[in-house]
Amino acid sequence: MNRFGKSLLVFALVVVVAMAFRVSWNALRDVARATGADGTAALLYPFVVDGLMALALVATLVLTDEARRFALRVLAAYTLASLVLNYVHGLVPELHGGVADWGRLADWDPANWALVLLATSLPVGSIYFGSDLVAKVLHHRLADYTNAEKTTETATNRSTCDLGESTPAQAVPAPVRAALPAPVVVDLVKPVEPLPVRAVAAESPRPRAATGRVPDAARTPRPVRTADELLDEARSATADWPAEDLTAEGIRKAVRTSAAKARVLRETLRAERMAEPVTA
Repeated sequence: MNRFGKSLLVFALVVVVAMAFRVSWNALRDVARATGADGTAALLYPFVVDGLMALALVATLVLTDEARRFALRVLAAYTLASLVLNYVHGLVPELHGGVADWGRLADWDPANWALVLLATSLPVGSIYFGSDLVAKVLHHRLADYTNAEKTTETATNRSTCDLGESTPAQAVPAPVRAALPAPVVVDLVKPVEPLPVRAVAAESPRPRAATGRVPDAARTPRPVRTADELLDEARSATADWPAEDLTAEGIRKAVRTSAAKARVLRETLRAERMAEPVTA
């Protein structure tokens, strides 16, 4: 159905509802006058009953699930109430024209009390059920708007990899070329000889074993000192040192000897200082 057909259908529905409302107008107005309503209240009374029926009908078209079933129950209840009041209006000729005795809708008292209770409770029910239906419709529309925003934001934030991967193009093998002879690299630059690195003797727990005869060119020109000469030099160099400064590293640097000999000198000097008498 196109847009024109839908518009025509809605217009026809509005016309039918308006005519039905006009037919029910006199009955509800006369019933309201019979229950003690004044002229203005009796004039507005049809809007209370039939108007809530129209509101419940619109709510059923908008709401879903439990809220829609609630709107259908309200629509059914007010339709039945309007039917009963129109039926009573047709049975009691005294109600026509609003000249009936105040408070009498039926000759039998229990029936009259029930009809008066029904007619007077419909305005209060319209306030409650009408407010509830409007709140449900607004909440439903707000939830739909929020879900639509979340859906739009999710679709916007999705990366291109999440939208489906395209089929990768098949790789075309490159043509195989004939192997060329390896180029000959001519070293035109004279290599630079590395500078000699001075080795620093580190303190080790035991002397390193000799790996072979040291060439004459690599030997130090300094004459080899005996143990007594080293001890004398160490005594002279550390004569004014406090006991806590007698370390193997300090003695090694002072007399320029190996780490192993420096440890031997350290122990000897410490033993000599401990053996010296303490002067008062």
